[in-house]
Amino acid sequence: MEAAQQREQLRVATSRFGTVEIEADKIITMTAPFLGFPRSLHFFLRPHSDNSPFLWLQSVDEPDLAFVTMQSSVLLPEYAPELGEALARELQMAGGARPDLLLILTIPDGRPREMTANLLGPVALNVEKRLGRQVLLDPNRYDPCWKVFAEE
Repeated sequence: MEAAQQREQLRVATSRFGTVEIEADKIITMTAPFLGFPRSLHFFLRPHSDNSPFLWLQSVDEPDLAFVTMQSSVLLPEYAPELGEALARELQMAGGARPDLLLILTIPDGRPREMTANLLGPVALNVEKRLGRQVLLDPNRYDPCWKVFAEE
C-alpha cells in the first residue's frame, strides 16, 4: 500500500471560478443553512489570492453562491463573542475549544473603502471536523455593517 494515498477529488462548478477540483475532505458541512439559502449546506474555502486576507466561502450546492469572508482574528483580534455550549456541541468542539470565526464582508461595487463586516452573524467553524454554522448574536452589541476602514 502506498504511504501517501490519493485523496478523493471533487469537481465543483462555480460561477466565479469555473470548474474547480477540491479534495473531498475539504468540504465544510453547515449544520443549518444560511438564512435565505436553504439548499446550500456544503461549502469550501478558497483564498482570494496569494497573500490576501480574503477567503471565498463557495457553495458546492449552488454555483452562484459565494461569500467573501475574512478570519475575525485578522480583522479584529479582540472579537470574541460568547457562543454557548449548544453551538460547541453542534459543531462537535472538543474540550472547551472555540470555533474559528469568519466574518462575511460586503464590498459595494467599485467602492472597496466602504467595505463592511458582519459582526452580528459570524460563521463559526470546527476546522478539524469540517462543520460550520452561521450564528446570530445580540443585535444590541454587534453591528451587521461594521466599517472595515476607518472614516478619514
